[in-house]
Amino acid sequence: MVKYLLLTFSLLANILAIPSEKSIKSEIKEVTVFQNGAQISESSSFSLNSGETVLTIRGKSPYIDSKSIQVKGYGEFTILSVNVMSNFLEEKINSSIDSLSSILNEEKISLQKLEAQAEVLREKMTVLNTNKNLGGQNNGLSMVQLKQALDFFEKEITSIKNDEIANRQKSNATREKIQRLEKQLNENANKPITPVNDIIIKVSTDKQVSGELSISYLVSNAGWFPKYDIRAKDISKPLQLNYKAEVWQNTGNDWNNVKLKFSNANPQKSGVVPDLKKWDLTYARLTTFDQNGVRNIGSVSGTVTDSDGMGIPGVNISVKGSAIGTSSDSNGRYSLTLPSSAHRLVYSFIGYRSKELIISSDLINVIMEEDIQSLDEVVLVGNGGRQFKTPSLQIRNSNSSKPIISESLELETTSIENQTTVEIAVDKPYTILSNSDKLLVDLKKYELESTYEYFAIPKKEKDAFLMAELVNWEKYNLLQGEANLYFEDTYIGRSILEAESLKDTLPISLGRDRSIIIEREKIDQNATKRLIGSNYTESRAYKITIKNNKSSEINLKILDQYPISIVSDISVNLLRSSNGNVNKETGIIDWVLNLKPGEQKVIEFAYEVKYPRKEKVVLDR
Repeated sequence: MVKYLLLTFSLLANILAIPSEKSIKSEIKEVTVFQNGAQISESSSFSLNSGETVLTIRGKSPYIDSKSIQVKGYGEFTILSVNVMSNFLEEKINSSIDSLSSILNEEKISLQKLEAQAEVLREKMTVLNTNKNLGGQNNGLSMVQLKQALDFFEKEITSIKNDEIANRQKSNATREKIQRLEKQLNENANKPITPVNDIIIKVSTDKQVSGELSISYLVSNAGWFPKYDIRAKDISKPLQLNYKAEVWQNTGNDWNNVKLKFSNANPQKSGVVPDLKKWDLTYARLTTFDQNGVRNIGSVSGTVTDSDGMGIPGVNISVKGSAIGTSSDSNGRYSLTLPSSAHRLVYSFIGYRSKELIISSDLINVIMEEDIQSLDEVVLVGNGGRQFKTPSLQIRNSNSSKPIISESLELETTSIENQTTVEIAVDKPYTILSNSDKLLVDLKKYELESTYEYFAIPKKEKDAFLMAELVNWEKYNLLQGEANLYFEDTYIGRSILEAESLKDTLPISLGRDRSIIIEREKIDQNATKRLIGSNYTESRAYKITIKNNKSSEINLKILDQYPISIVSDISVNLLRSSNGNVNKETGIIDWVLNLKPGEQKVIEFAYEVKYPRKEKVVLDR
């Protein structure tokens, strides 16, 4: 009897030791958006009975970095472990598929109506053909009756034939649309099921309590890029700079009414100090160099597609080594202004292999390849946890058929300068849906002290560029980014704000000014070539004409050059320079001109080169 009692008590103890399970809800309260990724902060309230309880928070983003999860508890309980587990059973509504199915059903009903209409038209034609025998065999018709009958048949047959043509065209168009819709639905149906993540937290308490959890984690498939609107009313007033964030997210969870922060930190980059290794010098023929692509490409655009040729929305496109970037729209298209240092573009999207391409053209179309691999989920806190496998993910924007809408809201913000990073906090709550749409959020507006000067290199470009030099720009915590330029309330193009400059003043190009006419020409009569002894002496001369067609006075800086010899047998002599400032080490000549409205000025420079007769030099470039 004692044995039976002991066994009963042992079974009851084991049953009581099994932790209870409880589903709880958490709410996203704050999001810190990095240029690649975001940190989500959530909170949850709950009640607990005594003993161990497994708390499950369901339906979280499939893009959680499980190694980044931090959970803090507030109350008289202990957190034993934290796990992240993929959940394939959680139902998620795909509004895109539901919408396509609804449209497909409507088109099928339309086709049925068109087929019924075609049958009615065939019946009408049969009735007319049956009654073609006018008046029977023995009864003749008068001319008036015959004409009326012929007019009737002509009118009815013409009407039926026209209706048949229209019906056939509509039916063919409807069948084609049905085929396209069925193909799209079949493609979506064949895609792998995307799991959501459940956060599983094991806690323990010795009494009935209420508690709260604070949860934070990193998530990918989100980011922001700095954007600017730069406005100059005229060159006598301060420059107006509107600092914006182009933010996007396709994490699987909407950010509803959350506090936003935009950070210049990059949590994906290692914080470990690099090591300087031994430099082994070898022959040049055994040395490899990184080819940096083609320079002087001002912007690039293209389309990002999958292997089936379908555009992929929300692909992250960034200039390697910079803060410049954008994301593809609902059709996979993108456009990006490039800084002068740009050499490579990086294309990345969850479920696809990242691509890094040399910028060799202003049009780059990219085909992304699926990345099939598994991710290990790990135990983060406590002990006794299990490991879970997450299958490969392939995500397509569920609202990819929706056009992209850019929204700009002016919000109150606060700059927070930490020890190593800068954050801009949006003071009012904000909502960003998980649909890859790009939204523009106004962060700050500044009036910047600046000086203005026109700048031209007629050897390269005949146009003059208006440059603004920003003073004390370091205190604004600006990042390198694309800028829309406005001068005198007119949009004049895009440029790059190079906020990583080491200069005391930050130069910003405000674009071309067509009202300043510049011509550079070679003076042919001064282009001579003479043989003196064993050397040739060859000369070149150039004339630069500038006219100010503006209604205001301007200051214009002109740059040109003459060659500098790096060979002892070649000598270069600058003959004249129209009082320009000459840098004898670089061969750069600059002239600073003041031109009144309608004024025209001419500057000239000339040089001669002496070189051995057995050699050739290139003087025209």
